[in-house]
Amino acid sequence: MADGPRNILICSCDDTMPLDEQAVKRACRGARLGVAHQLCRLELESFRKSVASGEPLTVACTQEATLFSQVAEDIGPDTDIRFVNIRETAGWSSDAKAAGPKMAALIAAGAEPSAEIPYVSFESEGVILVYGRDETALEAAQLLKDQLDVTVLIKPPATIGPPRATEFPVVAGSVRSAKGYLGNFELTVDDYAQPTPSSRDALRFGPAKNGATSRCDIILDLSGGAALFSAADLRDGYLRADPTEPAAVLKAVLKARDLTGTFDKPRYIDFTADICAHSRSKIVGCNRCLDLCPTGAIAPAGDHVTIDAHICAGCGQCAAVCPTGAAAYAMPPADALMRKLRTLVTTYREAGGEQPVILLHDDAHGAPLIDALARFGGGLPANALPLAVNEVTQVGLEALAAAFAYGAVAVRFLLRAKPRHDLTGLHRTLALAEPILAGLGFGSGRVALIETDDPDMLGAQLRAIEPGIGAPRPASFMPTGGKRDVMRLALRELQRAAPTPVDVVPLPAGAPFGKIDVNVAGCTLCLACVSACPTGALGDDPEKPTLRFSEDACVQCGLCKATCPEKVITLTPQLDFRAATATARVLKQEEPFCCIRCNKPFGTKSTIERVIAKLEGKHWMFQGKAMEQAARLDMLKMCEDCRVVAATDADFDPYGAPPRPAVRTTEDYLREREERERMERGEG
Repeated sequence: MADGPRNILICSCDDTMPLDEQAVKRACRGARLGVAHQLCRLELESFRKSVASGEPLTVACTQEATLFSQVAEDIGPDTDIRFVNIRETAGWSSDAKAAGPKMAALIAAGAEPSAEIPYVSFESEGVILVYGRDETALEAAQLLKDQLDVTVLIKPPATIGPPRATEFPVVAGSVRSAKGYLGNFELTVDDYAQPTPSSRDALRFGPAKNGATSRCDIILDLSGGAALFSAADLRDGYLRADPTEPAAVLKAVLKARDLTGTFDKPRYIDFTADICAHSRSKIVGCNRCLDLCPTGAIAPAGDHVTIDAHICAGCGQCAAVCPTGAAAYAMPPADALMRKLRTLVTTYREAGGEQPVILLHDDAHGAPLIDALARFGGGLPANALPLAVNEVTQVGLEALAAAFAYGAVAVRFLLRAKPRHDLTGLHRTLALAEPILAGLGFGSGRVALIETDDPDMLGAQLRAIEPGIGAPRPASFMPTGGKRDVMRLALRELQRAAPTPVDVVPLPAGAPFGKIDVNVAGCTLCLACVSACPTGALGDDPEKPTLRFSEDACVQCGLCKATCPEKVITLTPQLDFRAATATARVLKQEEPFCCIRCNKPFGTKSTIERVIAKLEGKHWMFQGKAMEQAARLDMLKMCEDCRVVAATDADFDPYGAPPRPAVRTTEDYLREREERERMERGEG
């Protein structure tokens, strides 16, 4: 158990499900187990006694959590109480008799400590813009005018009747662009016009202008047109409804009335700008998060990106694909999620369970579907271990690697039949995990999506999972640290526990692991790539012209390739499990060229020789008498300090170039052509 021995109360829910007490005792060693049949009614006194003891308590019931919390408040308000659902997730199933190990695993995982979640605040003073095309916008404004500061923006060429009394501003205009969030919206409006007070049969407007700016706290969009924001349903403070559906409009109005005051929401992403691999020296490298963010919360900001926590909706795709760990999910952090996975899978195995399948789901869609399957169908299979996360798209490669290292044989993601938002990031994670698992002997198809709104389809797909090859030597490591660190640890443990461990697994393009290859013949050891590398995967040697490469640090951002002036670098995505303990590999090394005057190394021998070969006898500075030419060539063999001294001593004039040929003009070419034509006619 995560916090040491706890009191555990399990209930058969009026004998509607069997309880395997021995499996729970075997897996939750040291815990005091109490068994009930009507814990929330006839046996409520057992709960009171457990709370009165003051010891940490886990109650295997979520339906009556409110009742238990109220009772506990009067007895021991400071008692650590966790509530775990073992009924819909395990007991109400056609496999209920075999669900003892699963119940033990769910109880143990439920006792894992919750990570502290940071929050971001919104301030709304209730200033609302109702954007509409007809009388519906005015009707909505009438419902809101007593609670909010209302302005109505009518989209041309709408025709509406003039109000009997001006109770709130009504103006005309079309929204060109919008940005911001609850409490801080800014809109740019074209065709903006004020109403004419003398309007008689229809509201008329005065002269229009473009580029007007409007600021508000809330937007109620009843225009019936395209949404003002991408992923509009995820933008806090932006409410949108079809003006032809009165029920939808009323629902949006009721929501708008409640959006005044201070609101908190989780800060989903912890961002560390220092390790972001977006760009260096205005050369763009990694764009993974920018390509995936559905809300537009991520924007470039010099060498890194910025994430607007007020706009971020918490899908977690940026964190799942971030190669350096600069963007890390905070609800919960990657290591906390992996620790919960560890407890879930290891407890299930210790309690005698076999062939564990992890079912990752969210509360909004997955939990009701699991409940419906339990109440009206055959329930979840005994080996399907459900794990609720905030968003299934937050799960990255590190969690998948850890699940299989701990002993899982398959992982399934439960999603809507028609996802509301793009799942590109999740598909990339699966495409990355598939070759790794297959290469290590776990087989193909062990990680997949279940996209359904039908509980029976969910049950059928879980029961159709064929037995898999689990880790013959399951890992038990405790993940701690940042995302990139726990990912490396999980992958190493996965290889150690794999059925057929290999050293290198080829990966698809875009993978965050791999090596670089350098065309040594074309490399001049300028070391521009070393300066550009954001992770230190490329390094040099202060004593000798050297290019070194540490594969374990490479995230395949491509900055080295984009920066290289000779274009001799190529990326090879792969996962080399030996890289973690390997020493840096020398890609190219040369003898330094030492100054012939002070003996200080200042370049590479091949570079200096190549420059001399290109200039000797060809450039005006290095032509002329043999002794003079040799003296000037010697300057190329000197460091920057000695070169200045030598040029001064020799009275070398850097501007002493021979006169350039006169500039040829159009008249010169025309005159030459006329002379040539006369010569051809014999008129010369």
